[in-house]
Amino acid sequence: MNGMGRIHLYTGCGKGKTTAAVGLTVRLIGRGGAVVFAQFLKGENSGERAVLAKLPGVDLLPVPDEIKFVFQMTSREKEACAQGAHGQFLRACEAAAHADLLVLDEILDAIETGMLAEDAVLDYLRHKPASLEVVLTGRRASDTLKELADYVMRVDSEKHPYERGLPAREGIEF
Repeated sequence: MNGMGRIHLYTGCGKGKTTAAVGLTVRLIGRGGAVVFAQFLKGENSGERAVLAKLPGVDLLPVPDEIKFVFQMTSREKEACAQGAHGQFLRACEAAAHADLLVLDEILDAIETGMLAEDAVLDYLRHKPASLEVVLTGRRASDTLKELADYVMRVDSEKHPYERGLPAREGIEF
């Protein structure tokens, strides 16, 4: 849409990385753009999925109905999860060939937990379509990813109800 596509990293331990990616998606759709939205390590119950699925111009890639946290998975479940993450990444890259924005939500956590090879992501980013904007979200990014990115946005938490033992709430935290 607007020339050279840039790479965004939304990182940190604070709440709002996915929300920021959804906001950019809405902004671009409002300008007539096309978005591929791929999620990693998330199931169908993430609240943003319901609205993204209704937006014209958003190709929301499917995810499992439910997914455990990686630390709760057996070795067999981790292997299946890694295969799923790799497949999701390949589908996202292919679908993004005709998009203006590719969102790779929680891909940094998939990399950090060993569910996806960082080299594959780096290779794609170095050879992506020139006009494609790409957003990667997750808690931590490697120095190599940070160097490659045009934007590195950090979302930190000074205080969070989880620290007091309060559970995540549907519609607010997920």
